[in-house]
Amino acid sequence: MARNGTDVFYLPGNHDEMFRKWMPLDIAGVHLRDEAVHVTADGRRLLVIHGDAFDSVVRYAKFLALLGDSAYTFALAMNRWFNLARRRLGLPYWSLSAWLKRQVKGAVKAIDRFETALASEARRRGLDGVVCGHIHHPEMRMVDGIEYINDGDWVESLSALVETMEGELQIVYWTHLLDAPPTSRRARRAAAAAA
Repeated sequence: MARNGTDVFYLPGNHDEMFRKWMPLDIAGVHLRDEAVHVTADGRRLLVIHGDAFDSVVRYAKFLALLGDSAYTFALAMNRWFNLARRRLGLPYWSLSAWLKRQVKGAVKAIDRFETALASEARRRGLDGVVCGHIHHPEMRMVDGIEYINDGDWVESLSALVETMEGELQIVYWTHLLDAPPTSRRARRAAAAAA
């Protein structure tokens, strides 16, 4: 795409932060940057940023972020086996899911603070919205009058953000795209020839 004239920006985040030491860098038509401003076809100006810089745990306590991620994954995998062992020892069932639900309130507050911080940054810069991906949760909503968009990721949610020719932004999901009718001219011709 870059060779054909499309501006391509690569915005590293906490999973590939080693590239940040080379910023800014332009190579083969790809711009390595910390952030960008995208102007939609209908004229809205959006801050595009990974977002990890607005996550206080990732920024100031990376070991906590890694520990929390590992612990959560381990807890989900071990819940069944843990309660099987408790039952064999004559102990009552201990609900890991109930414990996690109590913890989710804190996570929801952290996510809300993250979204509010990003929306505030876009407002401070005089922009209409922000596009990020750090928390991997696809969402489009207004936060205090600023458009907040999280495009999710290709790993867990299988999502991406697209813009129509009219400037409408949409979150698309790979699983939905697999079932969608062919939209390119070549795909429509191939489908018509097959019918």
